[in-house]
Amino acid sequence: MELISPKERADLVNGISREALHVEMRDNYGIDADLFANWRAGDREEVPRVLKPWCDRVRAGVAEGKTYRRVCVVSEPLSAYQRWCFEATNGLKAEAGEDLRWVPRRLTSTLSLPGNDFWLLDGETVVFNVFDGTDRRAEIQLYRDPAIVKHCADAFSTLWDLAILHRDYRPV
Repeated sequence: MELISPKERADLVNGISREALHVEMRDNYGIDADLFANWRAGDREEVPRVLKPWCDRVRAGVAEGKTYRRVCVVSEPLSAYQRWCFEATNGLKAEAGEDLRWVPRRLTSTLSLPGNDFWLLDGETVVFNVFDGTDRRAEIQLYRDPAIVKHCADAFSTLWDLAILHRDYRPV
């Protein structure tokens, strides 16, 4: 395991050659607290502006044949944060070409899942986003161990099979 910076993580995700798979399992993310608060206060322009670089990269990557898939495991009813994600942020990501799906947490009780959110990049690299008790990022871990890569690939596949397409998901 190697600890990496947010910039190193971004470089890895942005540098994929064919596929980025992402699993999110938290109901709140403190890293977006200001953006979320501004949106709740009525600012509808900041979210598209902040997400534009990611959406542009996804559009370009999809045009080159790259795949971006994201599964969000959520408690229901959705937290205020996840409702915002569904309505504001993830809609933009889906429109950009990211294949986004939702899994109600109640369907995951018997699954063997990693303890943290992760990116699986090109089937070779896993990046775990570790958060603390205040929903802030504590560290970013990089793994290339084939057993860990396989565990995350299997977890992603299992979640993907349960997941509901973004356009079909009806938040509770």
